[in-house]
Amino acid sequence: MSPFFKKSNHYVDRTPIFPESHIVNKYKDKQITNRLEENVQIFKEIFQKDMDFSVRTFKLFHETQSTIIYLNSLANKDIINNDVIKPLQDHEMDEEKNIILPQYIIENILFFNDVKAIKDIPKIISAIVQGKAIVFIDGIQEALEIDAIEKEKRSIEEPDTERVVRGPRDGFIEQLPINVALLRYRLPIPEFRVEETEVGTRTKTKLAVCYIEDVVNPTLVTEVQKRIDAIKIDGVLDSGYVEQFLEDNPTSPFPQLINTERPSKVVGNLLEGRIAVLMDGSPSALIAPATFNQFYHTTEDYNEHWIIASFVRFFRIIALVFSLTFSSLYVTVISFHPELIPAKYVVAATSGRHSIPFPVVIEVFLMELAMEVLREASVRMPQQVGGALSIVGVLVVGQAAVQAGFVSPITVVIIGMSTIGSFAVPSYNAANTFRMLRFLLIILAGTLGLLGLAAGLMIVVNHMLSLRSFGVPYMDPYAPLNLKALKDSIIRAPFHKLKRRPSNIHPKNTVRVGVTEKDYTNYNFLDEEEREKL
Repeated sequence: MSPFFKKSNHYVDRTPIFPESHIVNKYKDKQITNRLEENVQIFKEIFQKDMDFSVRTFKLFHETQSTIIYLNSLANKDIINNDVIKPLQDHEMDEEKNIILPQYIIENILFFNDVKAIKDIPKIISAIVQGKAIVFIDGIQEALEIDAIEKEKRSIEEPDTERVVRGPRDGFIEQLPINVALLRYRLPIPEFRVEETEVGTRTKTKLAVCYIEDVVNPTLVTEVQKRIDAIKIDGVLDSGYVEQFLEDNPTSPFPQLINTERPSKVVGNLLEGRIAVLMDGSPSALIAPATFNQFYHTTEDYNEHWIIASFVRFFRIIALVFSLTFSSLYVTVISFHPELIPAKYVVAATSGRHSIPFPVVIEVFLMELAMEVLREASVRMPQQVGGALSIVGVLVVGQAAVQAGFVSPITVVIIGMSTIGSFAVPSYNAANTFRMLRFLLIILAGTLGLLGLAAGLMIVVNHMLSLRSFGVPYMDPYAPLNLKALKDSIIRAPFHKLKRRPSNIHPKNTVRVGVTEKDYTNYNFLDEEEREKL
């Protein structure tokens, strides 16, 4: 198999093993009895402090004493009343001998997709806290577990952080089954697999590992499942928790998995041979493996004409370089190398600095810090106020700082261009990384000049070259150089040129664009075995 996808051991034996709940341990390997009162009393003691714990007693078939228990904050009371208690009370029992009562109820009375007989106390506890209802019957050493969960959900809307002009408008929400349905809608094929698992010893959060079986590399699937199984933590509240456990290099500030709320983006990556991880309670999906190349791509690039998409991608790269280096380059030129400024621009660049009390590095650093504070404040403020705050911060505060003589006008322009450049990066977490590294380059440029800036850029690039995402080089296809993959990098070639899936993730099925006899003649890119299959 491929030398890639080697297991990263950064997390092995470093995460503590959290014990199970002390209540679960207390009743471990214990089962209910056939005495109704004794069984109900066990769960009353467990949930006695919970205001939403409900106990309802009724007579099964108007004869046998029975009790149903549930958490009314999670269970649907209308379903319990109309579809559980009423049928069990009103049903006329068939006069047959040797009837297995729980099985008879499941097959003839309760018409639920998820209803089963259980007797282990830990399993009953787990079912109750998940929102299911439990029916105990006097004289029967089995309880009925009924799926009566009622989950609140929001409507499917376009993600605020990934808006597009042309493309689908739906986005993931917090319910895992609905998110899987959004993917199934786009991939109505039996090869699309969704494997469920759990993480978090207390939260018992459900995860879904999604892939296309006849496309993905089996080694990649195995590696993702191993890393998920190795997660030992008491609670997982968002996919960001899982992302930090799945990374090859947890000390790197660069994102090593793709984070998205768009189903169309997930499906596009699945079709290339990648894996998606969805989590119940989170609207964000994780995609692995990831390369830096993908963090300035958007789904809209594939909806537009290839020339326009390539043009936009090129300017995203320029914006990214601007956001990282423009401020530090300005500090370098003004402080150490003013001879690099053309003679006719010297006056414009230095005329506003005669009354500034700070060195240029301090001036730029403080302005960058102020911009980050304003950006963070606008994000955390209510939506109606956040936009106004950013406008006030840029126009009023910036103009007042220039008039007061604290900063020069050209510094405001430089900081503004760097900030706008960071907004052009489609990936929010990748943009945050470059915002952080910008401060490091400003300090190096202010202390060592052009040498410090060059050294800082070399450190950043060298670090990026050393990264892997599930064994795949982070800077692919630039390093190592992959000429064929460059057709979908800074530029996007037309679809009839993108005949193969990305080779860096070693998909099982490499062909993704229909092949004709003309293709055989002109391109000759398929071997004999692949020709016979087609």
